Amino acid sequence: MLTSVERLLFVRGVPIFKELRDDFLVRLASIMEELSFPARHTIFQKGEEGRSLYIVVKGQVRIHIGQQDMNRLGEGDAFGEMALFDSEPRSASVSTIDECECLVLTQQQLYEAVDETPGIAVNIIRLLSRRIRELNQRLAEEEAENRRLTVLLQPPGAAHSLPELNYRPSNPTGLL
Repeated sequence: MLTSVERLLFVRGVPIFKELRDDFLVRLASIMEELSFPARHTIFQKGEEGRSLYIVVKGQVRIHIGQQDMNRLGEGDAFGEMALFDSEPRSASVSTIDECECLVLTQQQLYEAVDETPGIAVNIIRLLSRRIRELNQRLAEEEAENRRLTVLLQPPGAAHSLPELNYRPSNPTGLL
């Protein structure tokens, strides 16, 4: 368990709480519940109703869909934020890798915090945007690798089974 001073210092360093006033952070840190989870424990499963955001204080968690790992998060990282905003079921499961301690912010606490300090919403939007960009980059890299492997695995002399790109030069006459 964190002391109130340790909790405040920790919350101050969490990226989604950056740039927030100390008096606000003191109140926020004091209302967040601290939970401990054993290793290889499922914190929540895909499809469950979500009303809490979690922040890893100690340990690591894996974000996954079935056995497919999507991400790993550690100290200071937040997860579960999407369900707080759209009230949709959880889009992935989260399980601990090792023993884990988390701070929990409920949807109601978050809404009250946003009313008082809108900057927290902007920081969470930045977090979501960053994760979407990382996912897009990872998908693009996987697609490029799949295309490369498809070409490499074709027998010699076989026609390419990749779709044509329909390249059209910006200067159709070819004159410069």
